[in-house]
Amino acid sequence: MSDSRLGGDWIHDVDLHEFDRRVLGASHTVPVLVDFWAAWCAPCLVIDPVLRSLVADYGGRVRLARVEVDEGENMKLAGRYQVRGFPTVILFRDGRVVDRFSSARPRPFIEGFLERHGVRRPG
Repeated sequence: MSDSRLGGDWIHDVDLHEFDRRVLGASHTVPVLVDFWAAWCAPCLVIDPVLRSLVADYGGRVRLARVEVDEGENMKLAGRYQVRGFPTVILFRDGRVVDRFSSARPRPFIEGFLERHGVRRPG
């Protein structure tokens, strides 16, 4: 199921119970960026529109899963992936962590990050 408020099939809010299917499972088909964020985190609010815009521009070549660490049991996911600060963005492919970065980064940095891992913008 897509969350059209977030951008259709490419962007989803994900919790602990959906993570294996929406991130690990989906990453066997398309790379998935996971944004570990918190509502109180100013850099998280800065990077969110950058990630959303970028994923939309890539037209399905990469997905975005947003994990709000302060909701429910989601902090367990942050612990599982050794997230120490927010935001932390982790790229998954074939069910595994490929790479990560922390802190709010500008769009050219994130595009380079994806490019290094074979995710190319259409066109």
